[in-house]
Amino acid sequence: MNIFFLQTAVASNTTTNYLPIAIQLLFALGFVALTLGGTHLLGPSRKTSDKLANFESGIDAVGNARQPVAIKYFLVAILFVLFDVEVIFFYPYAVNFRELGWNGFLAVLMFVGFFLCGFYYIIKKGALQWED
Repeated sequence: MNIFFLQTAVASNTTTNYLPIAIQLLFALGFVALTLGGTHLLGPSRKTSDKLANFESGIDAVGNARQPVAIKYFLVAILFVLFDVEVIFFYPYAVNFRELGWNGFLAVLMFVGFFLCGFYYIIKKGALQWED
């Protein structure tokens, strides 16, 4: 009886189980190719100087795009990503806080402590002050 069950369990995991997924993938790829090809072939293609000009946010381009940008923009962007990723780690704790118990709570408190130490360091260094 156990041997029969093992044979049917192994035999049921064949490539035919993945056939619906493969068919759906083919239909999705075909739809994308058909849509992109159809818009390219059927859509208007009148190239004018206005359409070929650089455009950004409704403002005409002025000056050189290669001029240096203040490092504060990059610093704020990196800090945002850093703290955003740290906040993502709160989600697993929020989902499993009952199973984690007091050990999990203490680990999250330690994590928040490190988080706040980093934030305090950033404020003390003046990384978020825009005035020079």
